[in-house]
Amino acid sequence: MAVKDLQPRQGKVDITLDIVEKGEIRSFNKFGKEGSVCNATGRDDSGTIKVSLWNDEITKVNVGDKIKIINGYVNEWQGELQLSAGKFGKLEIVGKAAEIADMPKKEEEVPLQENTNPESEDEDLNSIDYAEEVIEEDM
Repeated sequence: MAVKDLQPRQGKVDITLDIVEKGEIRSFNKFGKEGSVCNATGRDDSGTIKVSLWNDEITKVNVGDKIKIINGYVNEWQGELQLSAGKFGKLEIVGKAAEIADMPKKEEEVPLQENTNPESEDEDLNSIDYAEEVIEEDM
């Protein structure tokens, strides 16, 4: 299933999303029971959707994770679709989002390219000299 195909009040949603954003955690007390909720943004090739993360899901899911929701539910809040695993569904981490997983983790992992052609350094200096000459001529 794809984001573009989701409809309000739709159940039995099986979908895989990349988490691209995670909002503030909010606490609530409903019927004497405390809990937490956090809105995240999930994305696939067809679009984005708000994903409601509840209680333990909040610490489990991070930006850059690829998640799979099985038997999820789509709700609508103030005209915006929101997806959650709901009471009967399941949310699992299945990997890292492709774009984020391909990025180097630290600066050191990106090898620096050394100048192996000593003549090119002279060419760069010559082009600077030329640029200075052109600027002086225009004055």
